[in-house]
Amino acid sequence: MTTTTHPFAAIILAAGKGTRMKSDRHKVLHPIAGRAMLDHLMASVEELGPERLAVVVGAGRDQIEAAVGARAATCLQEPQLGTGHAVAQAEGALADFGGDVLVLYGDVPFVKAATMRAMLERLHGADSPAAVVLGFEPVDPLAYGRVIADDDGRIIKMVEYKDADEGERATRLCNSGLIAARAADLFALLARVGNDNAQGEYYLPDIVNIAIADGRTCAVIVAETPDEVAGINSRAELAAAESRWQAVRRNRAMDEGATLIAPETVFFSWDTQVGRDVTIEPNVFFGPGVAIADNVLIRANSH
Repeated sequence: MTTTTHPFAAIILAAGKGTRMKSDRHKVLHPIAGRAMLDHLMASVEELGPERLAVVVGAGRDQIEAAVGARAATCLQEPQLGTGHAVAQAEGALADFGGDVLVLYGDVPFVKAATMRAMLERLHGADSPAAVVLGFEPVDPLAYGRVIADDDGRIIKMVEYKDADEGERATRLCNSGLIAARAADLFALLARVGNDNAQGEYYLPDIVNIAIADGRTCAVIVAETPDEVAGINSRAELAAAESRWQAVRRNRAMDEGATLIAPETVFFSWDTQVGRDVTIEPNVFFGPGVAIADNVLIRANSH
């Protein structure tokens, strides 16, 4: 574990109903490589040594509370009135905390610890931004909200796609929804967010435009790849995330000295350990808790 320079807390939003999953299991508890989405994300946060960790829950709260246990405080959002309202529910859990706060989403499980660190470090830049947004540049920006920023990454405005003009829509830098801010700034700005919009909800990104209107600086850093901030809202998106994770893990195994005869037919668990000069034949599936010693041959069609 490598801690950050400044103390920080993380708020993970996990109050959504996840209706597109068509499942009795909470959306963020669906597994990728045998590990719940939420646990993938929490493991990355924990690499940085947070002083506080809060998970905002709603529908299916009993499942989240059982999964989280003593690792994090849980904060109830009921009713669910938008992302800004969700973050505000964690204010009590951070009442006596004066450090930085990182806001994450339980259904965006693969944000790297290095990216989180970069967001937190940017908060302490010379221009002392009120908020740091994680942006990304997809091949097709579709209808994502846009981040309008200068060449130094200082945000000029945040704009939803439906409200953007033609020039703003041509911008490829999109808003992932992830934000870092100092606790005092975060909750003070949230208190000023209104719900005068079609959905009648309180949106977290509004804090950026409020801070800019106050004359404060806000900044954006860009995710290494769009996949890092890909949200998972359906079974198809879950399958796509599994596919991406497995592709990365297979390449890593081969880079570290293993031979995969038919890589696309080998499926690793999140914790599989593979030694050097290992050969894995086709159609192999690893469950959790497997460590393979050096110079081992795994025969085809093994589980």
